[in-house]
Amino acid sequence: MVSKQELLECSITNFIKFGSKRFSMNQLASELGISKKTIYKHFKNKDELISKGVRFIVDKYLHEVGKILKKTEDPIERILLIQKNSFQYLNYFQPAFLYGIKKYYHNADVLFEDFKVDFIKNTLKPLLEEAIEKEYLRKSLNIDLFCYLYFTRIKNFVFDPKNLFEIYGIEVVFEHLILNNLRGYITANYKDTKKLFT
Repeated sequence: MVSKQELLECSITNFIKFGSKRFSMNQLASELGISKKTIYKHFKNKDELISKGVRFIVDKYLHEVGKILKKTEDPIERILLIQKNSFQYLNYFQPAFLYGIKKYYHNADVLFEDFKVDFIKNTLKPLLEEAIEKEYLRKSLNIDLFCYLYFTRIKNFVFDPKNLFEIYGIEVVFEHLILNNLRGYITANYKDTKKLFT
């Protein structure tokens, strides 16, 4: 018997791989060797299944961020490690899945967008503020603009109109979009520049 958790993990993996609209409930049932009726015992419709799948991925991501935050107290290192992890997730999500939920699955899209806004506001922005307070970053850094350009809009930079991850690779895109832009605001007070930026 397939558990609700297995069903959820299998469904989100396939929705991400093939696109949320293209991968049908019939295909999901067939892959799991169950009836479609069994799926509907756990989830009332595809929209709910995709929303719960997105929540599952978000929770997994937040768990990993929690580990990063325990690993170091350096706000700049935290930002870089978190964003490096974010790039891995962004690459995993694939543009077709993200555009698919925006177009067809409103609840999943709202959940994802709310998470993104909340995460930037409550995690990344305070880390930038802390780095400025410790004089690791120049006071001239416009935090709101930086967050908008390099955190909020990152999906657009990476995937629209071309998938830059496919063309240049995640490491190169990360270096150009995050590392180099943050490096430009580092002050002489930040002692770990060589460790993190070489």
